[in-house]
Amino acid sequence: MDNRSKVVMATMFGMLVAVVLTGPTPVSAQDAASNAPKAAVDEPVPKFDATYLSNADNIKVGQAVWAKQCRHCHGSSAYPGKAPKLSPGGLEPDFIFDRVTNGFRGMPSWSAVFTLEERKAVTAYIKSTSFSP
Repeated sequence: MDNRSKVVMATMFGMLVAVVLTGPTPVSAQDAASNAPKAAVDEPVPKFDATYLSNADNIKVGQAVWAKQCRHCHGSSAYPGKAPKLSPGGLEPDFIFDRVTNGFRGMPSWSAVFTLEERKAVTAYIKSTSFSP
């Protein structure tokens, strides 16, 4: 191994040790997000009220979206590893919708894949008592 390779390896090892020793700063996902919900380009920010969130048809559509796409990374059979396990109880609907619409870190934006109604519906499903990752 030449000197340059040794320096690169030592630098990478030092960076890894620094991350391991200091650890990440604990921040809840909701605190890390912007206070104001964002919407995809040319799309209104939806309002989620109790009537919408408890509507059985919305929940059914959302459950289908979950089963088709979300469960592969967030479902119980995806653990450990692919994505964070969802604990939606303390998350606001607009926060969930924003993450589904715009993505976050390794999670892609689903605005080009699912319609506005499908993304709203999956939010309703995640917030429902029927939700089961």
